Amino acid sequence: MFVSEKLGKVLVKIILYSMNNCPHCVTAKKYLEQKNISFRLCNVKTTAGQKEFLRTGLRSVPALKIADQIIAGFNPKQIEKILNK
Repeated sequence: MFVSEKLGKVLVKIILYSMNNCPHCVTAKKYLEQKNISFRLCNVKTTAGQKEFLRTGLRSVPALKIADQIIAGFNPKQIEKILNK
């Protein structure tokens, strides 16, 4: 299922890179859900998830990809800043 969020007038993909048993990942997921922000969850512990995550150049989770912008870690202010442009 493809999920997206409105960024101005443009629909953008939002991907949350996470893994099981990561408390910060759970916090990031809950934040997005509470804000009713649609996203796709990518588990970096799966083979497909690892391949996708490696392309970001990051090494730790949680991480968010909003359109072509990457946020390392969970940073609500930065998420809001990108989505409210």
